[in-house]
Amino acid sequence: MLVTIRQCGSQAKAPAPLTFAVPPVLRKLSVGCDRLEAMTYYGGKELADGFRTVRKNTITIAEEIGEPQYGFRAAPDTRTVAQMLIHIALSPKLAEQIHAVDHRTTLVGFDFPAFLTKMNADEQKSRSKEQIVALLRSEGERLAKWMESLSDDFLAERVALPPGMTPPSKSRFEMLLGTKEHEMHHRAQLMLIERMVGVVPHITREMQARMAAMQASKAKA
Repeated sequence: MLVTIRQCGSQAKAPAPLTFAVPPVLRKLSVGCDRLEAMTYYGGKELADGFRTVRKNTITIAEEIGEPQYGFRAAPDTRTVAQMLIHIALSPKLAEQIHAVDHRTTLVGFDFPAFLTKMNADEQKSRSKEQIVALLRSEGERLAKWMESLSDDFLAERVALPPGMTPPSKSRFEMLLGTKEHEMHHRAQLMLIERMVGVVPHITREMQARMAAMQASKAKA
Protein backbone atom coordinates (compact mmCIF):
# COMPACT_ATOMS: atom_id res chain seq x y z
CA MET A 1 0.00 0.00 0.00
CA LEU A 2 1.10 3.55 -0.72
CA VAL A 3 0.00 6.50 1.37
CA THR A 4 0.05 10.01 -0.03
CA ILE A 5 -0.04 13.06 2.24
CA ARG A 6 -1.32 16.21 0.57
CA GLN A 7 -1.05 19.57 2.34
CA CYS A 8 -3.06 22.72 1.84
CA GLY A 9 -1.56 25.40 -0.33
CA SER A 10 -2.39 27.74 -3.13
CA GLN A 11 -3.06 26.21 -6.49
CA ALA A 12 -0.08 28.08 -7.88
CA LYS A 13 2.38 26.82 -5.26
CA ALA A 14 0.88 23.64 -3.88
CA PRO A 15 3.41 21.56 -1.90
CA ALA A 16 4.50 18.35 -3.56
CA PRO A 17 2.73 15.29 -2.08
CA LEU A 18 4.77 12.94 0.07
CA THR A 19 4.30 9.24 -0.67
CA PHE A 20 5.48 6.32 1.45
CA ALA A 21 4.63 2.68 2.07
CA VAL A 22 2.46 1.52 4.97
CA PRO A 23 0.76 -1.77 5.95
CA PRO A 24 -2.40 -2.59 3.98
CA VAL A 25 -4.65 -2.26 7.02
CA LEU A 26 -4.85 1.55 6.67
CA ARG A 27 -7.79 2.94 4.72
CA LYS A 28 -8.32 6.69 4.61
CA LEU A 29 -7.75 9.37 7.22
CA SER A 30 -8.60 13.06 6.98
CA VAL A 31 -7.35 15.44 9.65
CA GLY A 32 -7.99 19.15 9.26
CA CYS A 33 -6.20 20.59 6.27
CA ASP A 34 -3.85 17.65 5.67
CA ARG A 35 -5.23 14.54 4.04
CA LEU A 36 -3.86 11.03 4.43
CA GLU A 37 -4.99 8.95 1.48
CA ALA A 38 -4.37 5.21 1.40
CA MET A 39 -4.66 2.94 -1.61
CA THR A 40 -4.58 -0.84 -1.35
CA TYR A 41 -3.74 -2.48 -4.64
CA TYR A 42 -2.03 -5.71 -3.54
CA GLY A 43 -4.08 -7.85 -1.20
CA GLY A 44 -5.17 -11.45 -0.88
CA LYS A 45 -6.47 -11.74 -4.45
CA GLU A 46 -3.24 -10.38 -5.94
CA LEU A 47 -1.19 -12.59 -3.62
CA ALA A 48 -3.12 -15.63 -4.89
CA ASP A 49 -2.84 -14.55 -8.54
CA GLY A 50 0.92 -14.10 -8.26
CA PHE A 51 1.32 -17.46 -6.55
CA ARG A 52 -0.78 -19.19 -9.22
CA THR A 53 1.44 -17.73 -11.96
CA VAL A 54 4.59 -18.99 -10.27
CA ARG A 55 3.10 -22.43 -9.62
CA LYS A 56 1.88 -22.67 -13.24
CA ASN A 57 5.46 -22.17 -14.46
CA THR A 58 6.78 -24.70 -11.94
CA ILE A 59 4.28 -27.28 -13.19
CA THR A 60 5.33 -26.65 -16.79
CA ILE A 61 8.95 -27.33 -15.82
CA ALA A 62 7.89 -30.49 -13.98
CA GLU A 63 6.05 -31.65 -17.09
CA GLU A 64 8.89 -30.90 -19.49
CA ILE A 65 11.61 -32.71 -17.53
CA GLY A 66 11.46 -36.36 -18.46
CA GLU A 67 10.69 -38.88 -15.74
CA PRO A 68 14.08 -40.62 -16.27
CA GLN A 69 15.72 -37.34 -15.17
CA TYR A 70 13.63 -37.09 -11.97
CA GLY A 71 16.45 -38.87 -10.14
CA PHE A 72 19.07 -36.40 -11.37
CA ARG A 73 21.14 -34.51 -8.76
CA ALA A 74 23.04 -31.40 -9.79
CA ALA A 75 25.66 -32.12 -7.12
CA PRO A 76 26.21 -34.53 -4.23
CA ASP A 77 24.16 -33.85 -1.09
CA THR A 78 21.49 -31.94 -3.03
CA ARG A 79 17.89 -32.84 -3.77
CA THR A 80 16.98 -34.82 -6.84
CA VAL A 81 14.58 -33.21 -9.30
CA ALA A 82 11.75 -35.26 -7.80
CA GLN A 83 12.67 -34.27 -4.24
CA MET A 84 12.92 -30.60 -5.16
CA LEU A 85 9.50 -30.62 -6.81
CA ILE A 86 7.97 -32.38 -3.80
CA HIS A 87 9.72 -29.87 -1.53
CA ILE A 88 8.15 -27.02 -3.52
CA ALA A 89 4.72 -28.63 -3.26
CA LEU A 90 4.89 -29.27 0.49
CA SER A 91 6.82 -26.25 1.82
CA PRO A 92 3.81 -23.88 1.94
CA LYS A 93 2.35 -26.15 4.62
CA LEU A 94 4.68 -24.40 7.09
CA ALA A 95 3.11 -21.01 6.35
CA GLU A 96 -0.34 -22.59 6.42
CA GLN A 97 0.33 -24.08 9.85
CA ILE A 98 1.57 -20.77 11.26
CA HIS A 99 -1.04 -18.44 9.78
CA ALA A 100 -4.15 -20.53 9.04
CA VAL A 101 -4.14 -23.40 11.52
CA ASP A 102 -2.45 -21.87 14.56
CA HIS A 103 -3.01 -18.19 13.69
CA ARG A 104 0.16 -17.51 15.62
CA THR A 105 1.18 -13.99 16.62
CA THR A 106 4.64 -15.19 17.65
CA LEU A 107 7.01 -17.90 16.45
CA VAL A 108 8.48 -18.25 19.91
CA GLY A 109 7.69 -21.78 21.03
CA PHE A 110 6.90 -23.12 17.56
CA ASP A 111 8.54 -26.54 17.15
CA PHE A 112 10.34 -26.03 13.84
CA PRO A 113 12.52 -29.20 14.12
CA ALA A 114 9.49 -31.47 14.59
CA PHE A 115 7.54 -29.87 11.74
CA LEU A 116 10.48 -29.90 9.32
CA THR A 117 11.45 -33.47 10.23
CA LYS A 118 7.95 -34.65 9.30
CA MET A 119 7.96 -32.63 6.08
CA ASN A 120 11.44 -33.88 5.09
CA ALA A 121 10.32 -37.46 5.63
CA ASP A 122 7.36 -36.83 3.31
CA GLU A 123 9.77 -35.52 0.66
CA GLN A 124 11.61 -38.84 0.64
CA LYS A 125 8.51 -40.88 -0.26
CA SER A 126 8.69 -42.43 -3.70
CA ARG A 127 6.29 -40.77 -6.16
CA SER A 128 5.90 -41.04 -9.91
CA LYS A 129 6.17 -37.99 -12.15
CA GLU A 130 2.39 -38.06 -12.60
CA GLN A 131 1.85 -38.07 -8.85
CA ILE A 132 4.29 -35.20 -8.30
CA VAL A 133 2.67 -33.02 -10.97
CA ALA A 134 -0.75 -33.78 -9.48
CA LEU A 135 0.56 -32.84 -6.02
CA LEU A 136 1.90 -29.51 -7.32
CA ARG A 137 -1.50 -28.76 -8.87
CA SER A 138 -3.69 -29.72 -5.93
CA GLU A 139 -1.55 -28.19 -3.19
CA GLY A 140 -0.95 -25.02 -5.20
CA GLU A 141 -4.60 -24.39 -5.91
CA ARG A 142 -5.61 -25.18 -2.33
CA LEU A 143 -3.16 -22.59 -1.01
CA ALA A 144 -4.14 -20.00 -3.63
CA LYS A 145 -7.84 -20.30 -2.74
CA TRP A 146 -6.98 -19.68 0.90
CA MET A 147 -4.78 -16.71 0.01
CA GLU A 148 -7.49 -14.97 -2.01
CA SER A 149 -9.85 -15.17 0.97
CA LEU A 150 -7.52 -13.18 3.24
CA SER A 151 -8.47 -9.69 4.35
CA ASP A 152 -6.16 -6.69 4.42
CA ASP A 153 -6.49 -6.61 8.21
CA PHE A 154 -5.30 -10.21 8.47
CA LEU A 155 -2.36 -9.59 6.12
CA ALA A 156 -1.33 -6.53 8.15
CA GLU A 157 -1.11 -8.45 11.43
CA ARG A 158 2.43 -8.80 12.70
CA VAL A 159 4.08 -12.00 13.86
CA ALA A 160 6.96 -11.83 16.33
CA LEU A 161 10.08 -13.75 15.27
CA PRO A 162 12.33 -15.71 17.65
CA PRO A 163 14.73 -13.56 19.73
CA GLY A 164 17.81 -12.41 17.87
CA MET A 165 16.23 -12.42 14.43
CA THR A 166 16.11 -9.26 12.31
CA PRO A 167 13.63 -7.71 11.98
CA PRO A 168 11.99 -8.68 15.28
CA SER A 169 8.62 -9.14 13.56
CA LYS A 170 7.06 -9.37 10.10
CA SER A 171 3.59 -8.84 8.71
CA ARG A 172 1.66 -11.89 7.60
CA PHE A 173 1.68 -10.35 4.12
CA GLU A 174 5.48 -10.37 3.95
CA MET A 175 5.69 -13.88 5.34
CA LEU A 176 3.13 -15.25 2.87
CA LEU A 177 4.83 -13.44 0.00
CA GLY A 178 7.87 -15.45 1.02
CA THR A 179 6.15 -18.66 -0.13
CA LYS A 180 6.23 -17.37 -3.70
CA GLU A 181 9.82 -16.13 -3.33
CA HIS A 182 10.87 -19.53 -1.97
CA GLU A 183 9.34 -21.31 -4.94
CA MET A 184 10.98 -18.94 -7.42
CA HIS A 185 14.34 -19.64 -5.74
CA HIS A 186 13.97 -23.37 -6.37
CA ARG A 187 12.46 -22.84 -9.81
CA ALA A 188 15.63 -21.03 -10.84
CA GLN A 189 17.58 -24.11 -9.78
CA LEU A 190 15.24 -26.31 -11.81
CA MET A 191 15.69 -24.14 -14.89
CA LEU A 192 19.47 -24.61 -14.64
CA ILE A 193 18.94 -28.35 -14.20
CA GLU A 194 16.79 -28.31 -17.35
CA ARG A 195 19.79 -27.02 -19.27
CA MET A 196 21.97 -29.71 -17.73
CA VAL A 197 19.62 -32.47 -18.96
CA GLY A 198 19.15 -30.93 -22.41
CA VAL A 199 15.89 -28.99 -22.03
CA VAL A 200 15.54 -25.33 -22.98
CA PRO A 201 13.24 -23.79 -20.31
CA HIS A 202 9.82 -22.81 -21.61
CA ILE A 203 10.20 -19.25 -20.28
CA THR A 204 13.37 -18.88 -22.38
CA ARG A 205 11.66 -20.32 -25.45
CA GLU A 206 8.71 -17.96 -25.02
CA MET A 207 11.03 -14.96 -24.70
CA GLN A 208 12.95 -16.02 -27.81
CA ALA A 209 9.70 -16.36 -29.74
CA ARG A 210 8.58 -12.87 -28.68
CA MET A 211 11.91 -11.38 -29.69
CA ALA A 212 11.79 -13.14 -33.06
CA ALA A 213 8.27 -11.86 -33.67
CA MET A 214 9.31 -8.32 -32.79
CA GLN A 215 12.29 -8.50 -35.14
CA ALA A 216 10.14 -9.89 -37.94
CA SER A 217 7.59 -7.15 -37.46
CA LYS A 218 10.29 -4.50 -37.47
CA ALA A 219 11.77 -5.94 -40.68
CA LYS A 220 8.39 -5.67 -42.42
CA ALA A 221 7.87 -2.06 -41.34
